[in-house]
Amino acid sequence: MRMAKFFGINVPLHGLVYGKDNSKSYFIKRFDRYGKNKKYAIEDFAQLTGSSRDTKYNFTMEKVVKVIDEYCTFPSVEKAEFFKRIIFCFITGNEDMHLKNFSLMTKSGQVRLTPGYDLLNSSIAIKNPQEEMALTLKGKKSNFKSSDLIDYFGKERLHLSDKVIDFTIRKMFGSTQKLNELIEVSFLSSDMKEKYIRLLTERLSRF
Repeated sequence: MRMAKFFGINVPLHGLVYGKDNSKSYFIKRFDRYGKNKKYAIEDFAQLTGSSRDTKYNFTMEKVVKVIDEYCTFPSVEKAEFFKRIIFCFITGNEDMHLKNFSLMTKSGQVRLTPGYDLLNSSIAIKNPQEEMALTLKGKKSNFKSSDLIDYFGKERLHLSDKVIDFTIRKMFGSTQKLNELIEVSFLSSDMKEKYIRLLTERLSRF
């Protein structure tokens, strides 16, 4: 999540706290509440598409774009943010971004993406990961090339301008050193750190 924040993704206040037994617990501030007892209207993409926990992986990225177009107040703004999150998830090995890990909220009369959550490397915890995305893109879930993500998804499906796409890609390469530093100072084991850095390096090499 700290890596996502550095990447420019809006994330809630979060961190680790120590318990009395010296164990660590992760916390994240709720973003669906304000005031004393008030709640923002929030729906995840599974709810918006009529999908269940059992079918939350049975969807396509192309259809997710249509959900953003249909519900968001300013779709172009949200699609630029969505592209940034997908690029981040790809380079950091998050292959578990299913429909329940994307949500929309209504705030100040506008429907927009919620802050990011569950932004973590899920691949390094799997012995032999076979997928690179939870939802299919261009009919597949792995073996993605830069042309799949930039030309097909960014330009053809999201209809983003070259300027918006270039900004995200420059941010990606400009963040490399900091992302590696955050991995090194994390609480991951030495083996996991090595796997993470190796994965990050390999994913970046595809661009």
